[in-house]
Amino acid sequence: MIIFFALLPAYVLSIFYRSFLSVIAAPVMGDLGIGPAEFGLLGAAWFIAFALAQFPVGWALDRIGPRRTVAATMAVGSVGAFLFAQAGNANIATAAMALVGIGCSPIFMASLYLFARTQAPARFGLLTSIFIGLGSLGNLAGAAPLALAAQAYGWRPTMLAFAVAFLLATVLAAMLVRDPPPVTDASGKHEGLLQGLKSIAAIGPLWLLAPITLVGYAIIATARGLWIAPYMTQVHGLDGIAAGHATLGMATTMIVGAFVYGGLQKRAGRSKALVAWGTVVTGIGFGLLALVGDRSMLGAVALFALVGATGFTYAILMAHAREFFPPHLVGRGMTFINFLFIAGAGLIQWGSGWFVATQRAAGQGTALAFANMHWVFAALLLVSTAIYLAAPERKAA
Repeated sequence: MIIFFALLPAYVLSIFYRSFLSVIAAPVMGDLGIGPAEFGLLGAAWFIAFALAQFPVGWALDRIGPRRTVAATMAVGSVGAFLFAQAGNANIATAAMALVGIGCSPIFMASLYLFARTQAPARFGLLTSIFIGLGSLGNLAGAAPLALAAQAYGWRPTMLAFAVAFLLATVLAAMLVRDPPPVTDASGKHEGLLQGLKSIAAIGPLWLLAPITLVGYAIIATARGLWIAPYMTQVHGLDGIAAGHATLGMATTMIVGAFVYGGLQKRAGRSKALVAWGTVVTGIGFGLLALVGDRSMLGAVALFALVGATGFTYAILMAHAREFFPPHLVGRGMTFINFLFIAGAGLIQWGSGWFVATQRAAGQGTALAFANMHWVFAALLLVSTAIYLAAPERKAA
């Protein structure tokens, strides 16, 4: 399928850029002279810029099509990728991460838009899960392979190589993406950006999906993208390479989880129960990590792998939300949901950095500071699931 050839390489890099910082945390923090709070903001910059870009991206997908939308924004991301590799201080690095976030902002949404517009609705969840599963190879690249490359060549040359790859993916997407025919509303008109957002906000069930959308993916992305490697090095004394292997384990289970969830959703024809049970088990996993994670290195690795597998409900939750959007709002509707996913990740990443720094400043030990953060993660997941249970499975006839 041409969508995979055109956009999958870009999506692999998008996944990489949202998750790589954990593995090279020590050299980046040391080189830029920053602490946990600034590091959290560095990771959050990608997610915040990505999230804010969702609104114009959604409008652009519906109005001017995915080809020009992807080409223009990925060109901006290419600039950011090269800038990050050469950043001389935290401010430049943070700005560069924001530019990369803008560049990555339309990739997944353009893919989902094309799936929704060109494929049968029954195939949407499966295709999305396969795309996410294959794209999650970026998670693997941002784990042990990144740690090995950074140790051998330094983090800056390694990131420069990824910047070159991002530029090549930009060219590939611009050449291969094709726009589907435009769609109008029932009156035959295009809704503007604000009117479209107003129509989306009027869809009541989305508000019951909003809490779990904000925190479900965000917490998994934060654990994988920021804190698993520092946790394994600071709590269990692993070196950077060994921590990279632990990160690789979580990244692998996230890929497996994406494929398994996609298969289960296709077989069951519904998403809600899978999302709810998966999020509950993830919450329990973080609770166990808080309770006993510091007692056993292997136990901690296993629990991170568990939450990676069960918590990666991103695709089927997106498929659930897709049920409520009319055809002329598919682009803006899905980008609105993705805004919630990514804005939540930005807030959780920034908040977690602030939380860990505050805990340490208050005299808490490293293990206890991480445990308290994991308790907060567990509580957010369980409360959001309780709200989600009130959402309908499908749009009322």
